[in-house]
Amino acid sequence: MKKLPIAFCAALCTLSAVSCGNKDRGDGTGHMYDAVLCGNPASLDPQFASDPASATVIRNMYSGLMRADENGNITCCNAASYTVSPDGLTYTFNLRRDNYWFLDADHDDIMDEGEYFPVKAADYVFAFQRLLDPKMQSPYSAYYSCIKNGEKIISGVFTPDYAGVRAVDDYTLEIVLDYPSAAFLSMLAASPASPCNREFFESTKGTYGLNDGAVMSNGSFYMRQWFYDPYGHHNILYMRRLDKNTSLENTVIPSFLSFSIEKDEDGVWETFKDGGAECLTTLYTGHTSKKYSVTGKSSVTLGLIFNTKQGYFKNESLRKALALCIDREKLADSLSSDVEAAYGIVPPAAMLSGRSYRELSSDKGFNRLDTAAAQELMKKAKDELKIGSFESTKIMVCANTVDSAYLHLISQQWQDTLGIYIGIEDVTEDEFYSRIRKGDYSLALYPLRGNINSPLGVISQFDTNSDLAAASGGNKLLPGLMRCTTVADTVEAVTAAERGIIDGFGFVPVFYKNSYLVADKDNEDIIYDPFSGAVDYRLAKNYS
Repeated sequence: MKKLPIAFCAALCTLSAVSCGNKDRGDGTGHMYDAVLCGNPASLDPQFASDPASATVIRNMYSGLMRADENGNITCCNAASYTVSPDGLTYTFNLRRDNYWFLDADHDDIMDEGEYFPVKAADYVFAFQRLLDPKMQSPYSAYYSCIKNGEKIISGVFTPDYAGVRAVDDYTLEIVLDYPSAAFLSMLAASPASPCNREFFESTKGTYGLNDGAVMSNGSFYMRQWFYDPYGHHNILYMRRLDKNTSLENTVIPSFLSFSIEKDEDGVWETFKDGGAECLTTLYTGHTSKKYSVTGKSSVTLGLIFNTKQGYFKNESLRKALALCIDREKLADSLSSDVEAAYGIVPPAAMLSGRSYRELSSDKGFNRLDTAAAQELMKKAKDELKIGSFESTKIMVCANTVDSAYLHLISQQWQDTLGIYIGIEDVTEDEFYSRIRKGDYSLALYPLRGNINSPLGVISQFDTNSDLAAASGGNKLLPGLMRCTTVADTVEAVTAAERGIIDGFGFVPVFYKNSYLVADKDNEDIIYDPFSGAVDYRLAKNYS
């Protein structure tokens, strides 16, 4: 069983698991959720953290200016209201006065244990300065590079205090951009745009986000205890509802979140199966039981990548021949609900302006099936490589990402049309990524995951992921996408980026793959972000 490791979302999918019809089941409120994390959170610093365990805790502990509702629409959260200047460059936010910081620990130099104090505009100024600071090395900085002087700060030309973000007063925040960006508001709904209090940050002396005394909440829940011993058992992370902020969050329904921390996916599954957790997230499709409700979202694109530095696949003609020979329409007849044939780069779960991006831009126009051209290219490849036939090779696959039977269908197409046999090699997740980085493979089925729920989050992986950099020809794609001023412009630009990658044959999309939220049927309204892997319990109800 493998979990989807994908870092941060702008839109959400909701599990509404209806229980068994007990009329006296109550209103589902006040429950203490038993939950489970796969691995100890690496960091609870919203400007930096990227692993799913951290994303879940951060989602429940922090809130920002904006948030995405269950349909991907961007609404106000800590901002009571905002205005945008006619030129689209200046955003002015009027902050709510009922959002508070809370720390369940004693920091004599900043605050007493159990004290509340208001979140102010200066906390957002400091957060954005940290995001853009190259010393920070935030994996999200490029999404905020449209802020005035952002690109120069990221490149080290300017210091972070030159960022176009200022506190007009305690409850008025002004953000000035270098250029209008249609994506900017959705970026403000993402966890990296959460506030950060400078005094508290500096008081942690380099440990911010790394222990329960070095985190401070302004969201739905606050940290009560975080204990982890890598050599021990009974590792826990315990959170309580932050009642002071419930008016801000509309309603926070559970009273407590009690996470056990398991070392691996097997431990997560065993905890869930034994009743120690009420939901889990996974790529694995085997959790079928009348006891559970299973919700899947198509959030991963599985595509072929080639080792172009050695072996047969240095040859461009061979790579093109294989790509042009894949008949996705025939594949579709044999696929289950877990996967569907992929023509494009961006999976259907990626949202843009409250709609699936794939609804706004059909991927059928990317169909490159041309068996005649594939056969000619195969002949050309043999001539260029000066060989009469190819020795058999294998596609390396990360175990449990997809049923190998589907890959055998593609392998059969290649054998029937091109006379080349390519087998399947299933490996563990650790071995898969280790061998990719060592170049110890011929071709592989790579799981492409965006780190936010947006087509920009998917395309940006070709800028930041070294495994995929060659597929874009070394060109940076995200800066151009951030400059789009309308949704229509964004759709056109993302479609062009997809076409460029596909026409380069460095990443050949094959399948869109589901990731899943699995929960006991006594639960409703657990909100799951299939891109970051975060589980949001703010509205969760339990009727057990």
